[in-house]
Amino acid sequence: MTTTLGTASADPGEIDTGRLEVGETRDGSSFGLPVAVVNGASPGKTLYMQAVSDGDELNGIGVIQRVVPRLDPAEISGTILIVGIVNYHAFQVAEHRNPIDDTKMNRAYPGNENGTSSERIAAATFDVATRADIILDLHQGSTSRMIDEVRVRCGKRHRLYEDCLELAKAFGCGYVLDQKGPDGQLARAAPDEGIPTIDPELGGTVGWDETSIRKGVEGVFNVLRYYDFLAESHDLERQTRANGFEQYGAPNGGLVDFEKDLGDRVARGETLFEVTTAFGETKATVTADSDGILWRTRRLPQVASGEYVCSVGTDIDSY
Repeated sequence: MTTTLGTASADPGEIDTGRLEVGETRDGSSFGLPVAVVNGASPGKTLYMQAVSDGDELNGIGVIQRVVPRLDPAEISGTILIVGIVNYHAFQVAEHRNPIDDTKMNRAYPGNENGTSSERIAAATFDVATRADIILDLHQGSTSRMIDEVRVRCGKRHRLYEDCLELAKAFGCGYVLDQKGPDGQLARAAPDEGIPTIDPELGGTVGWDETSIRKGVEGVFNVLRYYDFLAESHDLERQTRANGFEQYGAPNGGLVDFEKDLGDRVARGETLFEVTTAFGETKATVTADSDGILWRTRRLPQVASGEYVCSVGTDIDSY
């Protein structure tokens, strides 16, 4: 059966790319999101995958750019639907939020087809996403440095919690943040429609991180194998899970000097970082409130008092 997504249309055993029209720009010109359809030669499940719902988080589109050329529809069972760039307006200006309505796109789901710019884009992509059996919403840590991890955002009491956790384990980044997310996230809204959804957060920093992109490509193919899109098998491996998150700010202004590296275990009372003057004089020493893992840090060392410095994943276990 032919599968269409916007102007992309593929018969079984074919790939096609096109555009999903979602509105008009300020000069009245129509614009569309880049989309792809991979229609496997054999029937099977449907995977939906999207990237760049936050306009400066580019590692996800780096993953898609590398995954699609490696897909042979003759070897695929099922269908893969892809929206390569969700936050069209923010991507054009390399900003996090949609500059048309100053909205963070991943707070706008399930959207509103008659709403704001972000709500309309969210509604159009949500309509595509809910055609799927599983969903991957590819993100990164924006301007922070962060370990490669997967987020399960539906909450432990959700009826699809175990399915989302299984999908996170199948992706296999090694680290999982298992914490209910804010309203408006795709990984919150889609499970309410009965679709397991995860939010891989592929590293951080501004720009294009090859190590995290490669980790994301590996994760996508892990999912394709585990859910039988591809003939090869994929065995689940244990993941390190954080069930909580503690954030630390700077008590003073100055330069941050970290005592731990990303991914390091920290014990309660251990030094996380110092704030120093430009001459290396210590102004403040900040210690961990709980045992955990150094999960995320700011990218640049200069801080003002009260400014974000780092996050520690807490309540650590393995599953």
